[in-house]
Amino acid sequence: MMASAAGEGQPTDSDRTVVVTGVGAVSVWGWDTVSLWRGLNCLETGISESRRFDTAGHRTHVVGEVPTAPAGIEGEYPDWRRYSQADRFAVVATIEACRQAGLDGKPAAESQAPASMTPEVGLFFGGSTAGMAEGEDFFTHLVAGDRRRARLQLLASHPLNGPGDAVARLLGVTGPVRSFSSACASAGLAIGAALDALRSGEVEVAIVGGADSLCQLTYAGFNALRAVDSRPCRPFRGDRAGMSLGEGAGVLVLETRDHARRRGARPLAELVGAGASCDAHHMTAPHPRGEGAALAVQRALGDAAIAADEIDFVNAHGTGTPHNDASEWHAIESVFGARSCDLAVTSTKGSVGHLLGSSGAIEAVATVQCLSERQVHPTPGGGKVDDAFAVDLVTDGPRDLAAADDDGERTYAVSTSFGFGGANAALVFARDSRGAAL
Repeated sequence: MMASAAGEGQPTDSDRTVVVTGVGAVSVWGWDTVSLWRGLNCLETGISESRRFDTAGHRTHVVGEVPTAPAGIEGEYPDWRRYSQADRFAVVATIEACRQAGLDGKPAAESQAPASMTPEVGLFFGGSTAGMAEGEDFFTHLVAGDRRRARLQLLASHPLNGPGDAVARLLGVTGPVRSFSSACASAGLAIGAALDALRSGEVEVAIVGGADSLCQLTYAGFNALRAVDSRPCRPFRGDRAGMSLGEGAGVLVLETRDHARRRGARPLAELVGAGASCDAHHMTAPHPRGEGAALAVQRALGDAAIAADEIDFVNAHGTGTPHNDASEWHAIESVFGARSCDLAVTSTKGSVGHLLGSSGAIEAVATVQCLSERQVHPTPGGGKVDDAFAVDLVTDGPRDLAAADDDGERTYAVSTSFGFGGANAALVFARDSRGAAL
């Protein structure tokens, strides 16, 4: 499935710049990135009443639910019937990303990895629910006494490493395969770890991202915390009342520029920096002044070796909860200072919902799409921006990014992910006027 090994024809002065050569997504808008981009820019939200499970016993009833898989898709994947829902999201998004990257994206037989696969390909995945929904089905059937339907296979993908391992088996990944679970920062941290592995030479290609599916346990839990809005979430709005849970997957193919050059691949963007931190403040609440979030962004900027005033837009964590949005605004003010009021900010969650551990992955995909299309997608939801924030929220439609000049002036974006327990991750992506051409 993969491209040539790294050793042959490598320049003496190796360019270990990390580039994005493919992206894939599954979301409330559909089973590919074309659907995602169209949905992100339609000024509507994809969040609506749940059809997956009965929400009558809960205080809220809306979710960002992935539509039924396209007809015939199961025939493309030998283990489709054995996959959990999160596994399915993961493998479909991965195959799309690989195909866009110019890798063949053909599933490998379980028993035989393709000969072209090398240990220089790694997989880094984040998530939080994995096969939890299937575990709930098992328990429901067991309690009902329906042992015929309480199949042990339903528990196979319950461990959090399930979606990443499903991708590794499908493609025959023989390099490092690592799963991350640090609440909503999981996928962001996974992408940061892949960046380190590529820079150090541990791998030449990294499949990175995350996948999560809706389940009753997380829905009930966040409702019990009163963190869920009864309406679709409205990040940074004055009348916001909580988050909206979502599901899906986001996957990126990262590789060193040298490796992409040898394959003749054209990068979509560069991943130029990553940063992480912990609030060490509270089990669920963010630091009220956003100190940990600000530190993660500052570290990402330092890693990218750029100044805060070079950032063109922020894809914010933007959950729509009163405390998170206020904390994040304080972090933006802390990092960007006087520019905060004029810095374009968007939130992908307003469109697709909060994908929990995999949210940083689909938001990274959306950020790359914004850079590639030279537009910042809007944040749906309506209503006035909170008077307490001077945030320049993109709301009325896609906002064009300033055209870079012919000399290769670069456009930079920050994508943030903040999770329970104070786990924080920030990523910096870049693209120049030549499309990050080799």
